[in-house]
Amino acid sequence: MKFTIIATLAAAVAPAMAYPVTADGLTCRSGPGTSYAAKKTYPKGFDIKISCQTAGTSVNGNNIWDRTQDGCYVADYYVKTGVNGYVTKKCGGGSTCAAPKSNAATVDLVAKSEGFRANIYTDATGHATVGYGHMCTKSKCAEVKYKIPLSKADGKKLLADDMKKFEKCITSMLNSKAVLNLNQYGALVSWSFNVGCGAAEGSQLVKRLNKGENVNKVLSEELPKWVHGGGKVLPGLVTRRKNEVALAKKSGSGKALPVKC
Repeated sequence: MKFTIIATLAAAVAPAMAYPVTADGLTCRSGPGTSYAAKKTYPKGFDIKISCQTAGTSVNGNNIWDRTQDGCYVADYYVKTGVNGYVTKKCGGGSTCAAPKSNAATVDLVAKSEGFRANIYTDATGHATVGYGHMCTKSKCAEVKYKIPLSKADGKKLLADDMKKFEKCITSMLNSKAVLNLNQYGALVSWSFNVGCGAAEGSQLVKRLNKGENVNKVLSEELPKWVHGGGKVLPGLVTRRKNEVALAKKSGSGKALPVKC
């Protein structure tokens, strides 16, 4: 019995194991997904210590992300842990379950707000964009798997692909105190689609929801603050925020968050 107690205590205080990075210049992000802001990079072969793991954007079929002891997240696909599953505890805070799918009202709001452009253009913030607000990550939007100029049908498919990332990040950053219906959830998906997951995660809006404050009160007060682009108030963003608040206040939608695994 004494040996068992000693062994258990030793395991409890044992330092986190270090695992080598397999990618050259692995980006550590502010959250568990490729849409989050980059915080730092690790060189290939560097041993990182994992404090916990959580679900996030899928990278080559692996959706596990590792929170490092530096406080940021790396895709587990690029860390040699020896297994494809979890090797330590799951991170607390937001849900690691599958994100709810946006309802039709949300898809319509995002599509209307973004507008459709078959060819590549530069948006109000200076980013190359195509379709229904797809912000390109490569030169000439080379990452888009559909032929450009886009058809509206392919544009909707691309929009659906893009929205999944923001559904996941909204789900992962909100804890069990944030109780949202599908319309309130949709307003946040539209907002994060517009401002980015990194900005959303560090916002006062998310902090207030995670404290359990009234959802519609928070959205009515916080969303209208997000109307600037290039240092100016943009009329299109003012309209979008009003539409998001209106969607959130619309009744008749089912429960979205928190989700049950």
